[in-house]
Amino acid sequence: MLGKKCKSIAKLPSCCVPNSDCVCLGHRSQVASETVHARKLAAAAAAVPASLERCSVCLEEDEKVCKCDINISTEEELFKSSSVIDQAATPRVNANSSFAHAVINMVGMLIGLGQLSTPFALQNGGWSSAFLLVGLGIVCAYSSHLLGKCLSNNPKLMNYTDIGHHAFGTKGRLLAASFIYMEIFMALVSYTISLHDNLNTVFFGAHFDLPSIHLSTSQLLTVIAVLVALPSLWLRDLSSISFLSIGGIFMSLIIFTMVALTPILGGVKANREIPILRVENIPAISGLYIFSFAGHIVFPNIHKEMKDPSKFTKVSIVSFTLVTLLYTALAFMGAKMFGPEVNSQITLSMPRNLIVTKIALWATVLTPMTKYALEFAPFAMHLDHHLSHSMNMKSRTRTIIRGSVGSFLLLVILALALTVPYFEYVLSLTGSLVSVAICIIFPCAFYTKVFWNQISRPLIILNGLLIVLGCLLAVSGTISSSKLLIRDLHRAHSP
Repeated sequence: MLGKKCKSIAKLPSCCVPNSDCVCLGHRSQVASETVHARKLAAAAAAVPASLERCSVCLEEDEKVCKCDINISTEEELFKSSSVIDQAATPRVNANSSFAHAVINMVGMLIGLGQLSTPFALQNGGWSSAFLLVGLGIVCAYSSHLLGKCLSNNPKLMNYTDIGHHAFGTKGRLLAASFIYMEIFMALVSYTISLHDNLNTVFFGAHFDLPSIHLSTSQLLTVIAVLVALPSLWLRDLSSISFLSIGGIFMSLIIFTMVALTPILGGVKANREIPILRVENIPAISGLYIFSFAGHIVFPNIHKEMKDPSKFTKVSIVSFTLVTLLYTALAFMGAKMFGPEVNSQITLSMPRNLIVTKIALWATVLTPMTKYALEFAPFAMHLDHHLSHSMNMKSRTRTIIRGSVGSFLLLVILALALTVPYFEYVLSLTGSLVSVAICIIFPCAFYTKVFWNQISRPLIILNGLLIVLGCLLAVSGTISSSKLLIRDLHRAHSP
């Protein structure tokens, strides 16, 4: 610590300047505040005499001493040197994920609600809009690669907001966190709308009525389903809800399989015509497409858990290739089967008398119920960490507060979903307003800022163009989907 001399290099890695105080950089907790760390580095840099530009960093590892010159003339160089020391001194924790396991995790995160809307998006945008779908898949795979590069550059970075802080300081962290929580909230609203729509189809014709409760049958069933899922928000950690992730992946694969079996079993013929291009609908459907590739907020966790993080780029390429192929195949299948009558959720267009339809509907109903705890997990962990360190609360008290806050937010989401039951517009608005920033704009901006002095001019231009493209998609998509949402809300409440 600043103000103390380092007496044993072998016991504690350090960066020592002759005739000056020695900054001892030991093992750090994974949840250490980057702001506090930066403050310590600034103080250390201030303590170094201006005449001294270099020092020796001695690390004893496996009984071998490695010496290298590190420039500490600036705070940035001292930060880099401390990262090198921490990387050498601190082993990777829980880094036991193989290449195949990482691919499964990434594909599982990407496949979800977005697949239901791809046939609707293709039909309304025209078959040539499939190039936009594939192009966005390529761009999102590239932005995933950029996040991996940022994480490899500084092993102290643990999550998406850490990357934002590393690139733009506290403002970067706050901006990233704000968009992450917005995406989680809006995605959960979309999941609840999907739950309501599919329950309405599953129990079509049924009638439930409770005295003094003015809710339709589908709304009442949705309330019951959300209340059933509510206890999952009280689970303490991610390991307790890992089985929900597996269930979500399984449900998504069931939905795809049932849709593929529909024409085979003779339910409908896949001979409907798809228009070439509908330019006027491109802004709105771009939000649906980009939401389908939203998953970047958890990619840092996948990177950290890999045995060999250098293969993260290959994991991204393989995962996005598989998901893009699945989305494209499902989009063309749905559009060819149902044409202009295709619903914003493909399961609602399938013939109700087929067994595959019933299976697909129940899989779609169960999917949101497996997602609530998983989507809420980042906010829950942040809240738990804040209560633990800022207020020094006991574990049981933290659990009660976290569960209560989560339950309240889920009830707010339920009320909003029942008030605004327009799945395609809410999903498109989520993709355009939030997901495009998290998936494209932020990763390109973070990478360019962090590696500004190391990357070539063509790469800077490419990232700049992608940022501009992301901003255009965000603005046009948000305006288009907002207008459509307001129009339908006005129609629903007009006499």
